[in-house]
Amino acid sequence: MSPDHLPQHLLTILLFVPLLGTFFIGLMPERSAYAIASVLGMVMVVVAALLGLNFNPSYTGMQFVEQIPWIRWPFPVDYHVGIDGMSLCLIILTTIVTATAILASKNVAQNRPKLYYSLLMLLTTSIIGVFISLDLVQFFVLYELELIPMYFLIAIWGGPRREYAAMKFLIYTFLGGIFMLGGLLYLYFQTGLVGPGLQTFDMVKLAHISPFLAKGAQLGCCLAFLLAFLIKLPSFPLHTWLPDAHVEAPTPVSMILAGLLLKMGSYGLVRINLGFFPEAVGTLAAFIMALGCFNIVWAAIACLVQQDMKRIIAFSSVSHMGFVLLGLGSLSAVGLSGAVFQMISHGFISAALFFLVGVLYDRCHTRQIAEIGGGLARQMPMIFYFWMLACMANLALPGLSGFVAEVTVFYGAFTSAVAASLSHSLVRPWIIIACITVILSAGYMLWLLKRLFYGSELPKWEGHLSDATPREVLIAATLSFFMLSLGIYPMLLTNAYTPLTDKIILDLSNRHLTSLPQSHG
Repeated sequence: MSPDHLPQHLLTILLFVPLLGTFFIGLMPERSAYAIASVLGMVMVVVAALLGLNFNPSYTGMQFVEQIPWIRWPFPVDYHVGIDGMSLCLIILTTIVTATAILASKNVAQNRPKLYYSLLMLLTTSIIGVFISLDLVQFFVLYELELIPMYFLIAIWGGPRREYAAMKFLIYTFLGGIFMLGGLLYLYFQTGLVGPGLQTFDMVKLAHISPFLAKGAQLGCCLAFLLAFLIKLPSFPLHTWLPDAHVEAPTPVSMILAGLLLKMGSYGLVRINLGFFPEAVGTLAAFIMALGCFNIVWAAIACLVQQDMKRIIAFSSVSHMGFVLLGLGSLSAVGLSGAVFQMISHGFISAALFFLVGVLYDRCHTRQIAEIGGGLARQMPMIFYFWMLACMANLALPGLSGFVAEVTVFYGAFTSAVAASLSHSLVRPWIIIACITVILSAGYMLWLLKRLFYGSELPKWEGHLSDATPREVLIAATLSFFMLSLGIYPMLLTNAYTPLTDKIILDLSNRHLTSLPQSHG
């Protein structure tokens, strides 16, 4: 199907379903909030499925594009949406994780459910908007919009230190927004120096114009966006907000935080940093790869000393998002493909792990591994099976999605021109160290599994613990299905986004263009 004959307004419908749901839930009785949110979650999954069914993977440009003038003073801003293969995969991930998080919220939102589900819908609007926005100001507004609902979701329904965790999250992410705002304004004015009439916030046009910026201007813009996205990813040393936010956030919010919000940072790195500033990314490639390797190794070591289940999974997320940096910095088609696959794979795996942590917490009322004491498999075999599958996916067992992502990233990084360059001779040793220390992932995940489910059961749990409910089985089985299916048949994803990643790297290698883009007025 050609882009000219695609169903119209699907992206607008997908964006406005949760936005209108934010207000509609607020007008309904408290007792109906969960039901309405669940229906809206299913509607978003159906719309995302329609997008997937009508998507043309052979077309590398944007599809389902809608553009309407929005603001004309002081800057021209359009309502401009569209998706490519990478955006489509992230949209599908977003709707599935959101729907499962809503189902997981039934016992969490007993206090002020209307406010809870309204904030959850507003948060979903922000995430979807980021993945479909093609106007840079619109992208920025929706990127920053998530601060409001996420702050209150943690501060109201979180744990004992919820105010501290929510404020720390707000400060870090707001700081990233300042860098991004400065970068996008600087980029707008610098494009005017490329040629007359070229100033724009249109992200499709900026991808063609920005490579012609002066080297210093391109590097400055790239660094501003890089800092913003590294905070959201998050990457060392800007990561410290994440463990605190996860520990205090309620289970469904942790699912969305790890499964979706972190992907906003990785998506921005690919869409904006690599798409707009190829020369600057080339200059920083070795640093980005080394930073990714350090995140993989250091965060895995940090997991080994944690006693709180949530902190282990939180630091594990920092480690696994290091693969995105490693694949991105490789500047190879294989490495970048692995980085995008890691975004989606980690989204499902981390959402499943945080949900399963919440399932145990609901029964044991503690996340401290020493207080649980082990032996839980006897009373909750179904929960144990789901735990084992999620742990195996997280440690990259062959046949599961984590294996595909990590192997692809390592191969692309090790064989890349950046790693082979004499001027970057320290990069390849870092890659080797990261590759070897991936065994730490197996160490901390298997150790966690052993300390929770194997061994003798503590007397206090005897006869007091129940196995998974049908709703919990549905949530865990849904997320497990994608871990397994993407591991067995990764082309479910790669067919959609590989033409895009191949094109990005091809454009990067052929960026010595002979003529400037024409003015668009």
